[in-house]
Parts: sequence; structure tokens; C-alpha cells
Amino acid sequence: MGDANGNGIQFAKYHGLGNDFILVDNRQQPELALSAETAAQWCDRHFGIGADGVIFVLPPTGETDYTMRIINSDGSEPEMCGNGIRCYAKFVAALENVPENSEKLYRIHTLAGLIQPIFRLDGQVTVDMGEPILDAAKVPTTLAAAGEKAIEVPLSVDGETRTFTTVSMGNPHAITFVDDVEAIALETVGPPLETNAVFPQKTNVEFIQVLGRDSLKMRVWERGAGITLACGTGACASLVAGVLTERCDRLATVILPGGPLDIEWSSADNHLYMTGPAELVFMGTYR
Repeated sequence: MGDANGNGIQFAKYHGLGNDFILVDNRQQPELALSAETAAQWCDRHFGIGADGVIFVLPPTGETDYTMRIINSDGSEPEMCGNGIRCYAKFVAALENVPENSEKLYRIHTLAGLIQPIFRLDGQVTVDMGEPILDAAKVPTTLAAAGEKAIEVPLSVDGETRTFTTVSMGNPHAITFVDDVEAIALETVGPPLETNAVFPQKTNVEFIQVLGRDSLKMRVWERGAGITLACGTGACASLVAGVLTERCDRLATVILPGGPLDIEWSSADNHLYMTGPAELVFMGTYR
């Protein structure tokens, strides 16, 4: 991980639709190469490299190829990240010298369970994100009783009431539908929703504008990162919320500030499939 003289740690900077990450090859040891505090410093856009999080490629766990862990820009650790795992797949493919015109599936252990990204011939990455979790107690949220779904439940914060549908993709999401996502002041409404007591592990918050049965427009306040240009797990959770509330079909394009993601909630296996890009920005050594 360090250079030949042990004077720094090599890294690669990737982004998925503007949701950017620092990737570190951590395959030689199960412990993270950086502390959470140092990872947060690396993410600082003025005094560090700048990113929404640091992702580590760790040795495999059980019958997997690798283990993925993430430290957010605030030093917290989320269970999973949809855009991040696409970047992860691209980074691992580069580490393995997989040719650009090849296809390969990876079995990745995450804190959200097994996630399987496919490095595709066209350079895109399709990720089997698994099944959505709708049981309120497992999201977790107290907006509904254990064993029940929280679908369009009213929640009042700072004198304003909105209805939320909650979904977990291994990490918690609260989705609300609005007429115009651009009119939402995320920096104002995001923090009190993220930390509201009805979300015991905090939550990601998605604001969704329905453009059509096959098209949703999304803005997100991410737990531990704030305003980001894209959120893959949030796009998946938002499609689920759209289907549950009969606003959209099971296959739709979710348009984020950074660009579009194609999301499918398969009726065959109940899994979410996310397809989108991941791009290398630059590589370097942090000394």
C-alpha cells in the first residue's frame, strides 16, 4: 500500500456520477490502512484529496472475492454504498489487470451482506443489490410497528409535515415525493431528517420528483456525507418506494444531479439491479 520506501499510501480517485471516492488497496491485511479520523482528513476538499468517502479493498471474508469497507467524509462507517461499489469493481478490475473489453463478476462482502457487481463489456457496472428490506424494525425506523411497512407515513420536522416511505438496502433510507426537487433546500431540511429520533441509526433522505412511469428525478441528503451528486442505494430505495406507492414501474431511470442510473426491481427474484458508470479520476500517493 505504501511506496517502496514506506513514505506514503497509494490511492486511486474514482467517481460514480459525481459521487466521488478514494480507493485504497488494503488486500495485504484485514485492518484498515487508515483510521477513521485520517480517512475524514483525506476527504476534506480544501486540506485533503477531497471525496465523499474512502473505500478499502480488504481480503475476502468466507466464500467471497474481497471485503469492502467505507469511511464517510465525517468519519462514520456506512453499511454499503451503491455508487461506491461500482467504483470498487472498476478499481479491483484495474488491480487484477482485467482487460477493458472483458466481463467479470465479483462476490463482495460488505456490512450489508453479499453484493455482486458485474464489470461489463461496455465499461458500465451492473450490481445485484439484493432484496430491499421493508420491515420497519429492520430499516430501522419507528414510523411503523415491527413487522409492518412504513409507506407514506406523515412526519413533522421543524413545523413542516411530509410523508415518508422507508426502505433499507442494507442501509436506511427515507423517501418522500415532491412536485419539484429543485425547490428543496437540502442543506436546511436534510440534517434534522437524517438525525430524527424515528431513525435510530440515522437515515439517508431522498426527495423524488416523478417524471413518468419509467423516470424519476432524485436529490439526496446522505447520512454521514450530506449533499452528494448521486447515491446508488438511494436510487434503488426510491424505485422501491415508487413501486410501493404505484408511482412508477419496476424498471426505471433515476436521474440524479450527477447523471442517470438504470434501476430494476426484478419480479423474478425480488432483487434490485443497478447499472451505471464508474470513472477513474486520478491516482497518487498520499505522503
